[in-house]
Amino acid sequence: MRAMLGAYRRVLANRALSRLLLGEFISSVGDWLYLVALLIIVYDRTQDAVLLGVVGAARILPYLVLSVPAGIVADRFDRRLVLLSTDLARAVVMVALAVVVYANGPIEVIVALTILATCFSSFFGPAIGAYMPSLVHDEADLGPANTTYATLENAAYIIGPALAAIIIGISNQIFTEGDRGLAVAFLLNAISFVVVAAVLWRLPPSRAKPGQKGALGAEAATAEPAPTEGVAHGAPSGPEAPAQGVKGLRGVLVPLTALVVTDSAASIVFGGLSVLSVVIAFDVLRSGEEATGALNAAAGVGGVIGALISGALVLRRRLAPPLLLGAGVLGVSVAVLGQSGSLVLAMLAMAGATIGALLMSIVATTMFQRIVPDEVRGRAVGVIETVSILCFAIGSLALPALVETNGIGPVLLGSGIGLAVIAVVSVPFLGHWAVQVPPMDEVRAQLSKVPLFAGLSPAALETAERRAHVVTAEPGDVVIRQGDEADRFYVIVDGEVEVTQRDPDGGPPRVLRRMVPKDVFGEIGLLSEVPRTATVTAASRLTLLALDKPDFLALVESSPGLTFPVMDAHRGVTASG
Repeated sequence: MRAMLGAYRRVLANRALSRLLLGEFISSVGDWLYLVALLIIVYDRTQDAVLLGVVGAARILPYLVLSVPAGIVADRFDRRLVLLSTDLARAVVMVALAVVVYANGPIEVIVALTILATCFSSFFGPAIGAYMPSLVHDEADLGPANTTYATLENAAYIIGPALAAIIIGISNQIFTEGDRGLAVAFLLNAISFVVVAAVLWRLPPSRAKPGQKGALGAEAATAEPAPTEGVAHGAPSGPEAPAQGVKGLRGVLVPLTALVVTDSAASIVFGGLSVLSVVIAFDVLRSGEEATGALNAAAGVGGVIGALISGALVLRRRLAPPLLLGAGVLGVSVAVLGQSGSLVLAMLAMAGATIGALLMSIVATTMFQRIVPDEVRGRAVGVIETVSILCFAIGSLALPALVETNGIGPVLLGSGIGLAVIAVVSVPFLGHWAVQVPPMDEVRAQLSKVPLFAGLSPAALETAERRAHVVTAEPGDVVIRQGDEADRFYVIVDGEVEVTQRDPDGGPPRVLRRMVPKDVFGEIGLLSEVPRTATVTAASRLTLLALDKPDFLALVESSPGLTFPVMDAHRGVTASG
């Protein structure tokens, strides 16, 4: 519990990130005001449920067409400015909608303006998906940040429609002619976009950074403590080191495909469920509109509960079990929903389905942000968003069609089993990407546990921890090379290294020793001011703490008696240099 509270305190203490999350929450509430008002206007003026569905579909089409181009824009321009520009554009469209509605303008103009607003909205997903990780100081905070975002989105899902009903009711009492009162909802949504734009204006810029690893962005790169790095002075190496441009995806194509397949299966199932919930309410539960409202309410409550559960599980170092759990809960809930003859059981199953879907979404998003290189993250978000929407649409069309011929029980049972099978088959392909790096503060704390530094003052160790770099490497990566200039001291936090030395007679390198967690190396060259006397290579996936030469010497000088123990600790083992 303490670790969980600490993780979320770090997210809330990140002023840039917390401001962005609050702004997007306000915008989400405004979006619900707008959506409720739009549906009321369309149905009130046309009394045509089919047209209502057409308007809903028309709002999805721009995402299918523009998500990939939007991803390209997010990778080529400042993502903050992309978000700011689209928010201001949507604010202008909302004002135009308010004017048209107040003037009782044609429904065709209202629908056209709605589609235009959605065109701008399609730039939001890739831009926010690529921008938010750049505000995170620590890769371990990705999960809590995504959970907080999802929690606020689900809170808006509950608050927005309720607030819309209150505001629209009051407005209609003031403006008694036609739909004029609904114009207030559009104006309030316009104001919410202006609020978000004002927030974004004060946030740091974020352009795609070639070669940048993981989630750490512009703000984190200059922050203390030092960011996670690769072995070559901050340049990532091994499979986590993205190459330039789209080529950076080649090394992560297998785990990324596994994530997309799992997400697509969940989108198909949930797309079908979004339509079949009405069928369940009318044909299975035989309670009509009352059951429809109850199932929707259960979905909203499930979203909040799912966000809370995700908040704890996403902090686990291994993310594969939570992903499988989410798929299992979604699959079982969907299967139960198809067999349920009770409203209470159906509501529990609907809540469970939402919990499972949200857990899968948050875990998959967190892994996606770790896997995809920063310079192509916007395009990757655009592609995945397009695929997800297509799968959602396929599910909403295919599953009801299957129900017509096979019945709702067998179809939902098969869907639940199919989703679980796909998740079980896909997850092993995620490999080490499903294992999170511990929080950097937690890694740096290992410095004080090194036996060599047992006698140092807490103040000196705390200063060294703040200045330490967290370095990662993959099997086969060279950490230091024999003959190079000595510039860093290393502590092994996790993994093993192999120390080798060149044979003077030209034979194969001699293996001198293997080192394990809490072992140190690199100190001899720094203290003796000689080149590296051996090569140190990662024998497994490796996490190291590194102190640059001035910081290490300052630590040694803080305790006059430390120099000789350091030298004695490796006397005769020049390989550590």
